[in-house]
Amino acid sequence: MSEIAVRPNETTVPLMPCASMEETLAFYEALGFEATYKQRKPYVYLALRWSGFHLHFGPAPKGLDPARAESGACLVMVDAVAPYHAAFVAAMRRVHGKVLGSGVPRISRYRPGASRFTLIDPSGNSIIFIQRDEPADVEYGGSTTLTGLARALDNARILREFKADDLQAFRALKSAVRRHGADAPVIERAIALCHLIDLATVLGEPTDPWASDLRGLELTSSDRQRIESELGHLTGLQQWLGKTM
Repeated sequence: MSEIAVRPNETTVPLMPCASMEETLAFYEALGFEATYKQRKPYVYLALRWSGFHLHFGPAPKGLDPARAESGACLVMVDAVAPYHAAFVAAMRRVHGKVLGSGVPRISRYRPGASRFTLIDPSGNSIIFIQRDEPADVEYGGSTTLTGLARALDNARILREFKADDLQAFRALKSAVRRHGADAPVIERAIALCHLIDLATVLGEPTDPWASDLRGLELTSSDRQRIESELGHLTGLQQWLGKTM
């Protein structure tokens, strides 16, 4: 009797916890996913499909807190992440009238040129879209070629894009502004304050301290052009900087 050989043509499908079938279905169907299987009894099981990949969901463990966004995770490797982010953002605007950028569920901000973003569903699962040619030399803590506030900004970018940790990015950047802000070039301080306003908005924190500091900076037209170039993807940027933007 001949043995059946193992062939490298496997397909893996993530199985993640589902705290509420109704909320999970509503969220993913609004994004364009199709339910290929639904079961409520004797236990929850849900299968979804979008484009070329599948997501499956089963019963949530007792005590699961979706708000912590630590439930489950799936990595989706793609050729380019920007079209995926644009598709989901457009779907959210059609269905909800806005981008779900804070709380649970939500989608992380996408910085032009970034190699990943995260979709967090109502159960706190993270679906992380990653570009296949993403650089492998990520320096956690910020690039060692940078110093002061510039390094802290790089660290905050890494925390947001690679670890999906907005809270730690917020804390790290707050500390860096206190320690290095006075000695940093005004453009670096302005960029840091814009990020703090954005992070505070996402986290439901007051934005007034950072917005007040930003309004107090004397920015040149070239400063404003650079901020527009680097941070134009942030909702509300022109309002933060005033009408002279």
